[in-house]
Amino acid sequence: MSVADIRHDYSKNELLESSLADDPFRQFDAWFEEALAAKVSEVNAMTLASADAKGRPSARIVLLKGYDERGFVFFTNYDSRKGHDLQENPQASLLFFWPALERQVRIEGSVSRTSEQESDEYFHSRPLGSRIGAWASPQSRPITREALEANTASLGESLGEHPQRPEHWGGFRLAPERLEFWQGRPSRLHDRLVYERNAEGLWLVSRLAP
Repeated sequence: MSVADIRHDYSKNELLESSLADDPFRQFDAWFEEALAAKVSEVNAMTLASADAKGRPSARIVLLKGYDERGFVFFTNYDSRKGHDLQENPQASLLFFWPALERQVRIEGSVSRTSEQESDEYFHSRPLGSRIGAWASPQSRPITREALEANTASLGESLGEHPQRPEHWGGFRLAPERLEFWQGRPSRLHDRLVYERNAEGLWLVSRLAP
């Protein structure tokens, strides 16, 4: 079978204006809860797309660790490639794909660091191995496996069981300006409903052609 022959016709759900929440965060919450109930694997995994100061794009999977009306939060090493991208060019997009429900959510907006308190609270909720790893890994820089494991072992001994959060590690929050809810439909006639803020800060909804 060639790649061109791989096809899937979507038919499980529909997304109509009459069923859409007035607020995009309520709509996201409803879909996220449905994805949880459907036991979607890695339900909080999302593609984060960023670009550096020269506009060169890059994308990777990160994990959503919280969301509310202020935005969508994830954590990383600030010295990583994505960390540098987001500090040089604080605009980004997120993409959730839940194939079991034939749904996508696309989110675009500006990015800023979370508060130190938020970063501390999440860091201390992580398993010990992950906390040590935040110290041991010079993320996005060349390293051998042997050196990484040696760093981890050495720091595991020196930092003990209650390591503090390193200054180079913490959270980012994407404050959305545009959210698209995509529902797969038969014959590629998908439903695409978009929320965008107007000049008064109100959310307006429009339908896009598939």
